[in-house]
Amino acid sequence: MEKGKGKIRRRSFLGASAMASLAGYSLLVRAPQASAKAPSVFTGIKEINADGLFSGKVEPKGSVGPLLSKVEIDCDVLVAGGGLAGVCAALSSARAGMKTVLVQDRSRLGGNSSSEIRMHPSGLPSKKTGWREGGIIEELKLENAARNRNLSWEMWDFVLYDKCVSEPNITLLLDTSVYKTEVSGDKITSAWARSDTKRLDYRINAKMYIDASGDSSMAMSAGASFLWGRETPQTFGEDLSGYDPAGTRQGSTILFTSKIYDKPMPFIAPAWVRKVNENDLRLRRIADDDLDYGYWWVELGGLQDAIKDNDQLRYELLAIVMGIWDYIKNSGKFKNVECRAMDFIGMVPGRRDTYRIVGPHIMTQQDIESNWTNFDDGVAVGGWSMDDHPAPGFNAKDRNPCRQIRKTLVYNIPFSSLYSKDISNLFMAGRNISCSHVAFTSTRVMATCAEMGQVVGTAAAECVKYGITPALLSADKTRLSELRQRLLRADQTILGLSNSDPRDLARSAKVSASESAMGSVPANVISGITLDAPNEYKHRWAAPIASKPVLTLAWAVPQKISQVRLTFDSGDRRLEQEGSDRFKKLMVLGPQPELVKDYKISAVLEDGSEKELASIKGNWQKLNSVKFAPVSAKALKITFTATNGDALAIVKEVRAEA
Repeated sequence: MEKGKGKIRRRSFLGASAMASLAGYSLLVRAPQASAKAPSVFTGIKEINADGLFSGKVEPKGSVGPLLSKVEIDCDVLVAGGGLAGVCAALSSARAGMKTVLVQDRSRLGGNSSSEIRMHPSGLPSKKTGWREGGIIEELKLENAARNRNLSWEMWDFVLYDKCVSEPNITLLLDTSVYKTEVSGDKITSAWARSDTKRLDYRINAKMYIDASGDSSMAMSAGASFLWGRETPQTFGEDLSGYDPAGTRQGSTILFTSKIYDKPMPFIAPAWVRKVNENDLRLRRIADDDLDYGYWWVELGGLQDAIKDNDQLRYELLAIVMGIWDYIKNSGKFKNVECRAMDFIGMVPGRRDTYRIVGPHIMTQQDIESNWTNFDDGVAVGGWSMDDHPAPGFNAKDRNPCRQIRKTLVYNIPFSSLYSKDISNLFMAGRNISCSHVAFTSTRVMATCAEMGQVVGTAAAECVKYGITPALLSADKTRLSELRQRLLRADQTILGLSNSDPRDLARSAKVSASESAMGSVPANVISGITLDAPNEYKHRWAAPIASKPVLTLAWAVPQKISQVRLTFDSGDRRLEQEGSDRFKKLMVLGPQPELVKDYKISAVLEDGSEKELASIKGNWQKLNSVKFAPVSAKALKITFTATNGDALAIVKEVRAEA
């Protein structure tokens, strides 16, 4: 392709075509020059030699045993846990320039959302708010919708894998478990991770550590203070506490899926199946439209240790699942099941509730209900109901399977609940953050956990960059404000925060448009806020796509610009990896129609001539970052030529940066 023609090279814009295999960070465009070759990431791990072993700091016999070779890795950030919190933490750290190691104890990423467990990654009530969680979790969901249109669980695993291995600053260690740490004073100096499948024992030396393991294994090894189970009502003064005895927890669940085939599919239960009858299911009704995907209420473990008792819980959960399936197939209570057969059954119990690490602030019920408005360090949004489950789980057949209470629609999560109060270089993200059990019943859901991951990955990078601890970052109001602005720039949802980034030249522009619709005005794209209630157009601009509308940003004095960041509208419908046909009907399986698909950006130069800077085709992402050779521009013109199906081109925000 010719230089200077505004065309995008393949390495510059891997997400430009709907057929592209990658979309980078949301949509990252460099035009017209190509991006540089990915650098070598680690000095601690170099090349693989002819014997298939890592060269560099390798001992043929490690300290663990003669079969394990010892490998030492130096990096900036270590993330323990490859669920959605860990994936988002690693991606945000790496994209901030940090050499990042992501350690996952299984062969697949995604945690409870992986194909091994198959729980859809839920979050806030988007139909009520008008928007979903933003940032990397939205990027992942939009990528999955576009590239995995049949919502294959294995392909969801691959989308996550693809994102991580395509990021040059991430070294991904699958089938590897962090099992101990080395601590000096209040600081982790190294973490040890073992992979028996690779016969390798890693000593990982990082500057910052993130425990996104869910079970807090790395943090507890380092000696961090932790909480477990329910508290008494007196502990934090929470009136929703006391649902079950102190110390008990929510349980683990095994899900299954089934399909209808073109011939009878008999089922013979194993001898060890647990017999299930109508009384067992009196408060846990199995609806006909739930038969395709799982059954939420096969839950046990709230009276046990979900970690140490995992084998016994798996056996008992499988016995119940098979008993339920035997009841569905052979009781005569269900219609049209003769040709239905189970096609998946989980062998990894999906854990809800184990340990939580104590931070400077322990988030409580009162914080979720109202006190969050007093936080000056809100960095992520939550919105799931306070959803508690009986400790006996399926055995509590005379109790409803859950208690869901929503006293507020959405709330902010504070930064001070995302790092350890004891270990100076330790963050946490996911279901193990610093909160009471009652608050945990809301913060534990995966889309919320993913947002926390983006926060701590970004914050860890800031700490490495400035040589400070999370506590010092939190105490420095200027740096804390910069962190929140950096997150907002990356489309993280933070309530009550507007764009005040001094790098954003669009804030001083005069904005106009060829036309507008839905009562919107062009200046909405620089309002500093991207959140609108349903059918509201206070913070977004819209115009009919058929007329190829033009949005113009003009300055009294020419500005040097090399990047334009656009935030589009991706809708408010359900959007997640999903197994239920009932919920799939609420989704668009493909690029979301509201998203602008094709557009071009031009600059009005100082002499009045126009220069095309980039032409984008086939976009399916909400956040687009378009980079180009610096120009001195009196104005920018953005012409929208196609959406992914909607009649309106809708833009939430435009930023212009030098």
